[in-house]
Amino acid sequence: MTTVLMALIFTALVVVSTIALVRYRTAMALRRQEAAAQALVELEAAARPSLEEHRAWKQAVNDGILQANAAERWISRDTRAEWPSARPKASPALVELSRNDEPGAEARELLEYVKHGADKTIAAANAKFLVNELGRRQSFFGTIETQPLTREQSAAVVTFDNRVQVVAAAGSGKTSVMVARAAYAIMRGIVPAERILLLAFNKDAATELQERVDTRLSTAGIDGSGLKAATFHSFGLRVIGEATGRKKRLASWLSGNQDVAMVSRIVDELRDSSQEFRFKWDIYRLLFARMADEPAGGEPDSYDFKSKETGFRTFNGETVKSQGERMVADFLFLNGVKYEYERPYSYDVADAQHSQYRPDFYYPKVDVWHEHWALDHQGRPPKEFKGYAEGMAWKKSLHHRHGTDLIETTWAKIIDQSGFQPLAAELKAKGLELDWNPDRSIPGAKPVKHEDLARLIRSFMAHVKSNSLTRNDLDTRLMTSTGIQKYRAGIFLDLYWQIHDEWQARLAADDSIDFEDMLVEAAKHLEAGKVDMGYDLVLVDEFQDASQARARLARALVDKPHRYLLAVGDDWQSINRFAGADLSVMTSFNKWFGDGPTLKLQTTFRSPQSICDTASNFVAKNPRQLTKKVSSSHSDYGPKMSLVRLGKPEEVEAALTNVLSNLAQQVRCGEVRPGPSGKVQVDVLGRYRFDRDLMPRMLPDELKVTFRTVHSSKGLEADYVVLPNVSSGTYGFPSEVVDDPVLSLAMTEADPYPHSEERRLFYVALTRARRHVTLIGVRGRESAFITELLKDKLLELSPLSTVELSEPCPKCGRGVLVTRKRKSDGGAFMGCSAFPKCTYTRKGGQLAQADARERY
Repeated sequence: MTTVLMALIFTALVVVSTIALVRYRTAMALRRQEAAAQALVELEAAARPSLEEHRAWKQAVNDGILQANAAERWISRDTRAEWPSARPKASPALVELSRNDEPGAEARELLEYVKHGADKTIAAANAKFLVNELGRRQSFFGTIETQPLTREQSAAVVTFDNRVQVVAAAGSGKTSVMVARAAYAIMRGIVPAERILLLAFNKDAATELQERVDTRLSTAGIDGSGLKAATFHSFGLRVIGEATGRKKRLASWLSGNQDVAMVSRIVDELRDSSQEFRFKWDIYRLLFARMADEPAGGEPDSYDFKSKETGFRTFNGETVKSQGERMVADFLFLNGVKYEYERPYSYDVADAQHSQYRPDFYYPKVDVWHEHWALDHQGRPPKEFKGYAEGMAWKKSLHHRHGTDLIETTWAKIIDQSGFQPLAAELKAKGLELDWNPDRSIPGAKPVKHEDLARLIRSFMAHVKSNSLTRNDLDTRLMTSTGIQKYRAGIFLDLYWQIHDEWQARLAADDSIDFEDMLVEAAKHLEAGKVDMGYDLVLVDEFQDASQARARLARALVDKPHRYLLAVGDDWQSINRFAGADLSVMTSFNKWFGDGPTLKLQTTFRSPQSICDTASNFVAKNPRQLTKKVSSSHSDYGPKMSLVRLGKPEEVEAALTNVLSNLAQQVRCGEVRPGPSGKVQVDVLGRYRFDRDLMPRMLPDELKVTFRTVHSSKGLEADYVVLPNVSSGTYGFPSEVVDDPVLSLAMTEADPYPHSEERRLFYVALTRARRHVTLIGVRGRESAFITELLKDKLLELSPLSTVELSEPCPKCGRGVLVTRKRKSDGGAFMGCSAFPKCTYTRKGGQLAQADARERY
């Protein structure tokens, strides 16, 4: 066979093989296509039930939206729940189908609609309804109140969801929203009048709400028959009466704020009848009540001119370095034990690294030394106490080397573990006599007053009862807490439960109930379904002051489909924690009541923008406050707040008289226009009731002057506001009556921001003014709040001042620089008014972070 023939044969074979391969591959491709088509058919068949379910759900949602649009109604949470109850869950087949390009297009669209699209569609439908409804009801919103409602207010009325929170700035017309909401519900046929309830926090507010809603509905031609406004307390009693057939009565001692007086009376009787109770009450009040919960905690309140050091003032009058040493010194003083503080050690032990040793205490009668170590329960000193452990070792070695007798105590053992018993036993073993006498005349630091501790007990009780906490609950919280000292808190709890039991016994003997128990019991009856009060729309005023018991009551009232809750409040004005208010109820609204929108009223009709900016800037520095940008409806920006700065505290009364007289003169000469009554309304707001003593006996005829405490001014307003005693100190503004750390055992969460509630109280005071605010302060006793406003350049000096403004302290920011004199030579220098908490000084006009030892 020739070569050519062989090549032809080979070529033919290649061609035949190629044709066969192509035919094979074509056949296989057709088979794969047929298989894929068949698989797609099977996948579509498998996905069809889930696909149909998604189609049906989408259609139901769209039908529901069309129905709501036809009825001109907001699509509420409960309305949405009436559509197929649960969003369909995609089958694996439907998910797989959605991954196919063209065949999976509908599947992808439906999955996206179920996941996000329905919510977006409903939100868009509600947004469109809101715009249309505001246009349709323009006449209603323009006339339902004496002044037309703003768009913010009208939107809060129309947003008729089942759970709505309205965060309302001071003077923003929240009451108008409540009135209009009730009227709108009746007019639109959403809720009949007899099924609407308005809840307020006191009788005056409830009466005002009832009168206002009756008047406005009548004027609008809307029948409001049966609509009810009530206090939480009166309504709670009504719930109990209907649930049990026997209406309870509030204890008589709760009226007129006599509850703290009742606690004091119970304490007096327990102290008379029980030596153990008397001892624990006295030891807590005198020794533990002023203690922070950390060995390095507390702020210095004294200065020792001999040692030139700041520290803590004892009952005996000396200045010691730590609050732990003060606690020991006060214990020794109350037991009549003679001691010397930081007496030089008997032996000269100074060397190149150490100055002469001075132990904390020395007992001359028995020649015994005493060191109180700042150690926690793990035997560690505070981190900022550098070299403390090494110093301890050196001091102990000295006593061992020289054979001197040393008593040792630690901060943790006294406050967290065993109290003073081991120290008392050791002192007695050394030959000292202890004569405990809590009534000794105290020449030095002032102890916590009986009434202040009684007030703490009552506040603690309000939170314990409102939060339905038991003994076991509090014991568990104490045992699991890492920030509360257990021995100290244990004494407090022992005192509390004895007072609590006696309080409850008196309620039982009087056949009465207190506020907290009443609210909790009413909530329990509603939650258990023992009674249904039949209200479909509940409107709650001043929601920032709700306790957990009030929140439970409100939640139980609307815990049925198609019931509506509107809660109106301002977290910036939450000032009643002492009475059981729990701000977390407002800041965690959706956790408490379920999903729903939070709206804001940020336009105030009361104050000019100058007051809005100053007050808002001040209170909003606390990051836990809800964000608001408050705008004034007034066109004029308004003047800055004024500071009348005085040289001495004795000048405050005369300064207040001058402020009022000067304003009256401005009215007489036409510089200040009178109000509708022909007079200018002035509120003098005191942090405490005793500030009333500053009021002048004779008041100008041109002014209507009223003294109120800041707490009682909540919800009120005046043309001018005067704060006459904005100073530092225990009973200053801010108050330095510090909340006891033990309160956190009964509360949901604490606010760590310094003076958080006092800042909100100051905000309330400032925002009562329609025109202007005047603060009166004293040089050297400046409130930290005045210093902060000065630092932010938000105050101007009044011409009625008797001294010039001072520069805020560049170190602490809490005080201002004032002129002081050295005791050594009488030389003048500038020092911080917050001394001894701050030791910043300036010498020769130059800024210096100098040591106070050279100055004071």
